[in-house]
Formats: sequence, structure tokens, C-alpha cells
Amino acid sequence: MKLEEIMDKLDETVRKMEQEKLTLEESYQCFSEGMKYIKEGNKEIDRVEKKIQILMEEGEEEDE
Repeated sequence: MKLEEIMDKLDETVRKMEQEKLTLEESYQCFSEGMKYIKEGNKEIDRVEKKIQILMEEGEEEDE
């Protein structure tokens, strides 16, 4: 899943928690779902950061 999709899903989950009267169990399910999206988003950000780091290192090698 792309970062934009993850952020949309997370936003949707937060809105659901804010707008609806949820039972404790439903709130927990939404919270768990949101945490899943946060973890996925962090993994995607880390993946992109690694790519950027590699590109920057390659650029530094070319400058030498």
C-alpha cells in the first residue's frame, strides 16, 4: 500500500472514532486498526528514506 493510501485509511479511522459513538470494543478495534496503519506508514517512510540515502551517497561518489 502506498503512503498516501495508508494516510487516507488512518484519517478515515480517526474520523470514525471522532464522529461515532462507539462501544469500548469498537473503539479498541479502531485503535488497533489505526496502529496497524501507523506501523505500515512508518515502514514505507523508512523504505523511501533508505532509497534517498542511497541516491545521496551515489551523488557524493560522482562528485569526487
